[in-house]
Amino acid sequence: MQTTSLADSAAASAQAQTARTNAAVQKLQAAGGDKTEIRSAAEDFEGIFISQMLGHMFKGMESNPMFGGGQAENIYRDLLVDEYGKQMAGTGGIGLADNIERQLISLQEVR
Repeated sequence: MQTTSLADSAAASAQAQTARTNAAVQKLQAAGGDKTEIRSAAEDFEGIFISQMLGHMFKGMESNPMFGGGQAENIYRDLLVDEYGKQMAGTGGIGLADNIERQLISLQEVR
């Protein structure tokens, strides 16, 4: 019974990540002429990108049994990695948001 609930939690975590990615892509596509909207969409996209990179890095780490370990720790680690990505993107990130913002603004000027 506990295994089923953990599997359900893992599936819910994966669905939440997919929904967040889809929302960021839609936000990028729908960003109008408002520069704050464009910046916000670019930062959301960068946050997801950073989370994906960090997620692969953390997948190689083993759970420490002293702190509980198990499937639940893996699920919460995924949520923590998502928050790391958001925070890193919001505080300057890796420069991806700047490039996306510039590209979106230049595409709007062409129209």
